[in-house]
Amino acid sequence: MELQSPREAAAFALSLLDLTNLRDDCDNAAIENLCLRAQTPYGNSAAICIWPRFITHARSILGGGHPVRIATVVNFPSGDLAVGEVVEETKKAVEDGADEIDLVIPYKAFIAGDEEAVTTTVEAVRAACLQSTLKVILETGEIRDMALVRRASELAIAAGADFIKTSTGKVQVNATLEAADIMLRAIRESKAKVGFKPAGGISTVADADLYLRLAESILGPNWVMPSTFRFGASSLLDDILAVLSGSTAPRAAAGY
Repeated sequence: MELQSPREAAAFALSLLDLTNLRDDCDNAAIENLCLRAQTPYGNSAAICIWPRFITHARSILGGGHPVRIATVVNFPSGDLAVGEVVEETKKAVEDGADEIDLVIPYKAFIAGDEEAVTTTVEAVRAACLQSTLKVILETGEIRDMALVRRASELAIAAGADFIKTSTGKVQVNATLEAADIMLRAIRESKAKVGFKPAGGISTVADADLYLRLAESILGPNWVMPSTFRFGASSLLDDILAVLSGSTAPRAAAGY
């Protein structure tokens, strides 16, 4: 899909948005507001992304089979939990009604040279996900070395990731075009059916359009769709709605 205008880019970005609230002060009222915000006059976001403790409440609002999917996070944000704990988090999230699981790899162990920790964690969570979509967060801003970002991408894909995702949004450096380029090329070269999710720091339609164009340049004009590409963001929705309505966007508090 060749994007011709900011309005077209905004409408497309909306359909790819994982509208996020992973703030420490999140509560039931905030989840209710998030569910409402995800359903706009211009269409729905792809998903909401929330803490595991709010899945049941979100499901009670959205109901079964709702077009807005419910994503949650495990081993988040540190990536430091024991594999058994992460598996239990995942099973509980699936039982509570999560459609998608965003898993943080043990990136500190990986940086220290332990590739097996990544493989073991992803494979275990993949098995626990059942039919839920598994997005694997590499935390690229902490890995930093692009050769290691490439290797983490390869390991996650080989272990069964449905998506590879840049960031938790909880560290100083989150999504970057440099990391996105490496990860998208790893997807292309794997020939696997794996999606990509940049997250953290993407707050405008202009920012989003850069990632969309990069993905199209690497994986082709028909590759980007909700089953292969998501944005992890909160304030991006404000700019999307501003562009679509022709108004100016207020700056929302970051959803992370």
